[in-house]
Amino acid sequence: MRPGGIWRTGVVLSTYEQPEYLRLALAGYGCQSCPPHEILVADDGSGEATARVVAVAAEAIGIPIVHVLHPDRGFRKTLALNRAILASTAEYLIFSDGDCIPNPHFVERHLALARRGRFVSGGYLKLPPEVTGEVTVEAVREGRVFDPAWLRARGWRPGRKALRVGRGPSTAALLDRLTPTRATWNGHNASTFRDHLIQVNGFDLDMEWGGEDRALGERLVHLGVRGIQARFRTPVVHLHHGHPYVRDEALARNRAIQDRIRRRREVRARLGLAEIEEEDGVRIRRFEVGG
Repeated sequence: MRPGGIWRTGVVLSTYEQPEYLRLALAGYGCQSCPPHEILVADDGSGEATARVVAVAAEAIGIPIVHVLHPDRGFRKTLALNRAILASTAEYLIFSDGDCIPNPHFVERHLALARRGRFVSGGYLKLPPEVTGEVTVEAVREGRVFDPAWLRARGWRPGRKALRVGRGPSTAALLDRLTPTRATWNGHNASTFRDHLIQVNGFDLDMEWGGEDRALGERLVHLGVRGIQARFRTPVVHLHHGHPYVRDEALARNRAIQDRIRRRREVRARLGLAEIEEEDGVRIRRFEVGG
């Protein structure tokens, strides 16, 4: 299928040392009703296993892939994301993670909601470990990971979260209007125009895990770019994993930065896209289809 949409579109996937999860996520983009023009893998320092997955994926899914890789020097996801923004040739960017599998209409629905001066806030359904272990490339390609019956047969007990999968567009749109959840920038599922991201100077380089995505969203709102709620219309399935990179010291620092952004209604990141310095070991590899 040829890429669609009014704007040249890119999907940015953050990843670190999860090659099998990334392979599953990329398979999901090969099944899109409206494929993106490019996928950018924002790699925070993974090894050769991830590089091998990326190297074969473009031909496998029929979408050009840009692998943006920098050396492993601790948690630097925001830097990896900013490098991907700069490497992109797209006008519109959809952000998710390399451990999240998109609904087959994920890109199409993001583009249907895209508006100047707005960002789209999508949702996710987190799978437990026992169900995550059952997810295969075939299950992704056949859409079974979004089939409630298939998931329940493997021990899934989601309760009310079951509303996030298996819903038609009309029902999903109604649920998005009814939900009391605020439309925030979510790293696993959000989109906006690339120039909006450049206006706010991208992600904060001085933030580690915990609130770094919301901080970008706060600054977009201060710019006048408001969120559109789409947690039911643009779902992703999140594969289970631990969080060994969480640090209490970093969480406290992140909260202080978020408080400052809200208090001063900051628009531009103090350390962001414009402050990226040259670094040895950064690699940007472009894999074209049929190349």
